[in-house]
Amino acid sequence: MTKYIKADEFYYPYHVKGAGYLAIEGNDFGEWQEEAPHGAEIIDYTGFSVAPGLVDTHIHGFAGVDVMDNNQEAFETMSKALLGAGVTSFLPTALTASFETLDDICRTAADFAGQESGARIQGLFFEGPYFTEKYKGAQNPSYMRNPSTAELDQWLESSKGLLKKIALAPERDEVEDFINYANSKDVIVALGHSDATYDQAAQAVEAGASVWVHAYNGMRGLNHREPGMVGAIYELPNTYAELICDGHHVHPSACDILMHQKDHEHVVLITDCMSAGGLEDGDYMLGEYPVTVEKGTARLKSNGALAGSILQLKDAVKNVVNWGIASKAQAIGMASLAAAISVGIDDKCGQIKKGHKADFIILDKDLDLRATYLGGQEVWNA
Repeated sequence: MTKYIKADEFYYPYHVKGAGYLAIEGNDFGEWQEEAPHGAEIIDYTGFSVAPGLVDTHIHGFAGVDVMDNNQEAFETMSKALLGAGVTSFLPTALTASFETLDDICRTAADFAGQESGARIQGLFFEGPYFTEKYKGAQNPSYMRNPSTAELDQWLESSKGLLKKIALAPERDEVEDFINYANSKDVIVALGHSDATYDQAAQAVEAGASVWVHAYNGMRGLNHREPGMVGAIYELPNTYAELICDGHHVHPSACDILMHQKDHEHVVLITDCMSAGGLEDGDYMLGEYPVTVEKGTARLKSNGALAGSILQLKDAVKNVVNWGIASKAQAIGMASLAAAISVGIDDKCGQIKKGHKADFIILDKDLDLRATYLGGQEVWNA
């Protein structure tokens, strides 16, 4: 049974279609047309826009749960609650931990993926454990170590191939061999939590690393004599920079500079959200660490350092538009198609395209979220 979504704008991958009708054929997108279809069911969103469901490729928790809780209930809670953030696909993200803990998370996620009732789990992201202590952030340095292909093999087996992205510091030992091996297994390698020089970062990219973990945060900064990790992000093409646009992690002007250096199609809006996302201010945990949430930030109780965020992806999209550093189309693209491409899942999500699952959101003129659809069915509304 085909139905049609009527709206003023439709955010396609590389252009915006005007007022018209988008066919929903069963669970999938059909064609867009300008003329009203005869005799068909029409869902009228006159005055609103249709955009692809957002894709969060770096998110630790939400709505009171954390990936490190390592149970199916936590994955399901995140999945359902993220619909209200405009997210229809995500990569649950683990922190640095022991081999055994991460292996358990692989098994839990693999057993649950496909059963979630909300946003779709499109893979796992391991933010660590192959980092260096100087830029450890809110992660436990006692678990940080050199990369191991044997560990990766076991995680891939335990996750049934669900592990899609893993992060490391380029100055670790045997990094280039690990990156080559990971790429041969279709695992994206991201670079971050690192004191790497520009040359070390460039060598890792040459080996096949392609994503930068939350650009600017947790890495060696730019210096005119040693461009560092930030300089490498600016300079190396065909790589994707994650960016936390909450106004606290990165100054809007620094976000703007990054977008100019890389172009909007190579910047990925992420949240790095922790369990307090979507909840009231108060005391929470990020992995093993106590955190206080107030005034829009999550900070470690021990030293006041930023500890993830409480950002929702729909708000990151609004922020970059309100800051004047991206058009609506660019903002939506950074939170959907660019995100999906960066981890190789754009064949499943991140764009309005005939034959793809009809996962989309309805936005008003101010980019406020009005409804979320999964497989052509409304699953959340304001």
